[in-house]
Amino acid sequence: MSAHAGSRYFTTQGAVVKENENPRTGSVMVVGKLILRELSHHAPFTLFGALTGVLLMALSTSALGSLEHEFIFHSLHSLHLFLSAIVTTAIFRKYERRIREAVVVGFFGSVAICTLSDIFLPYVGGRVLGIPTHMHLCLIEHPWLVLPGVFLGVWLGIHRPRTELPHAGHVLVSTYASAFYLTTFGTPTGWISLLPLVFPILFVAVWLPCCTSDFIFPLLFCRTKKQVS
Repeated sequence: MSAHAGSRYFTTQGAVVKENENPRTGSVMVVGKLILRELSHHAPFTLFGALTGVLLMALSTSALGSLEHEFIFHSLHSLHLFLSAIVTTAIFRKYERRIREAVVVGFFGSVAICTLSDIFLPYVGGRVLGIPTHMHLCLIEHPWLVLPGVFLGVWLGIHRPRTELPHAGHVLVSTYASAFYLTTFGTPTGWISLLPLVFPILFVAVWLPCCTSDFIFPLLFCRTKKQVS
């Protein structure tokens, strides 16, 4: 973050914004630069996650049973929701002091994006590959596994706002959750021959939603920006 002489500005992930500029009506260019910066910055890390995710799939398909795969997926998905809720809420609270709105933004930002990344995109990818895949919405079928981590993450984002470690961690966790969604709810005749095709699915499922949602989504709901010296 930095200040510029003559006018009050602040920088958010490298994008310069005027003080008190509303992100919903202020500068589309700033939001676009922010998205491109996040995508380029996290592409190598997401690439590593997708490669190791494919490796985990190759090792686990024969070594673990269906119950073990389901347990791992639910654990990773819950952890992903927890970490995402921390970051989304903390970014919103960094520029807004409204706790009620922070809870709403943190809850819906984490639940919607994590569902998209961990469940919907892997499901669509599996169907595209011709893999019989079952749609499994944890929020509906197992809300007790999802909601406690989300609310705890929102609470931490409000009272202990830290974004660096949760953001980096949830990108990797999301990759593995997407991989284990496919092994849990997808039933191909054999995974090994499909693994090269699964790699781009994992990459896109994490890269697009997770690497933009933590910063873009909460900033869209900020009314004003604070001066940063």
